[in-house]
Amino acid sequence: MPKMELSYPKVKRRPDGFFFIEFVMGSKRLRLVNGQKIKLNLKPNSYPPKQRKEKAELLAREIYNYLVNNNYSFDDSLPKNEIELYDQLVKQKLNEPLSPMYKKAIESISREFRGQIITHKTIPIEFTNCLIKRYQNPTSFNTTRRHINAFLNYLKENGLPVEISTLKPRKQAEQLHKPIEDVALLLEEIKGFNFNLFLCCSLTYGCLLRPHREIRLLKWGDFSEDLKYVSVEGARVKSKRNRIVPIPEFIRGQLKPTSKDYNIFTGSPIEFNEDYFKTLWSRFKRASKLIEKDQNLYFFRHSGAIEIFKRTDSITKLQKAMGHSSINVSLTYLRGLEIPELNEEDMPMI
Repeated sequence: MPKMELSYPKVKRRPDGFFFIEFVMGSKRLRLVNGQKIKLNLKPNSYPPKQRKEKAELLAREIYNYLVNNNYSFDDSLPKNEIELYDQLVKQKLNEPLSPMYKKAIESISREFRGQIITHKTIPIEFTNCLIKRYQNPTSFNTTRRHINAFLNYLKENGLPVEISTLKPRKQAEQLHKPIEDVALLLEEIKGFNFNLFLCCSLTYGCLLRPHREIRLLKWGDFSEDLKYVSVEGARVKSKRNRIVPIPEFIRGQLKPTSKDYNIFTGSPIEFNEDYFKTLWSRFKRASKLIEKDQNLYFFRHSGAIEIFKRTDSITKLQKAMGHSSINVSLTYLRGLEIPELNEEDMPMI
């Protein structure tokens, strides 16, 4: 296509304040609102109003340069059919900074859906609903439904015509987390089994840190020099907020610091894998004479939470200790703990 058949893209503003790029290529007048066609993640209208025009002008330049350098055509940048678009979108999704668990879920879901794209050029809603309904457990049903709908929304937003499941979430029965009856005795048994697991459980109970990420990744540099506080950066915390937590005396006596860059469990800069404490707990559980059937590592955190709430009667202090993003999260959490809401004196009397 000769160069004269491409007009320089113009930035235009709609009455509602949103911008678009308009240009003529060949005999076609084209309008674009983002850089998807040139594989550029630029959406001017997603910026604050004062920045939109500047970003739209940048997008116009990028579109012009792209077309000049690609024979005045979008063909090389666009998938030729639905399955190519699908594979491209899945690849892009998996390249995002996702947690390993979520990435694994997306990989599994995308494999299920790929055959439907090949056969139907879309993902039939009947197939999606059947996939979700495989799970009878309310927790698994709701988690799968949430992951699938998020993935379908991503596909739809990026040009693949799919329907979103309208299945309603299932109500989950609250699980009552009973406190560990004798924490000291159980910790002593764990210490005899494996010191790393003992230290993990102690920090989970005494500092209310989460075991598999917040604790597993701890380095000696995260502790204050007097070992009275431990700091956990927001990137490792569920609420994404930095946490600074006091360390009880019964834990400080077990800490033997080395290099600041060393992980407290491996004694090297490299930490154990994500399943390390899960595997250790499973082995300990088979050997333990004290642990109950449904108890896991988080029972130490639950037990610590109950102690704090009983001692302080303060939801605000509990929120800070647990590292919750808001008091509402803590209130929801308390409903699953074995904390009596009524005292004997509150009950009817004769």
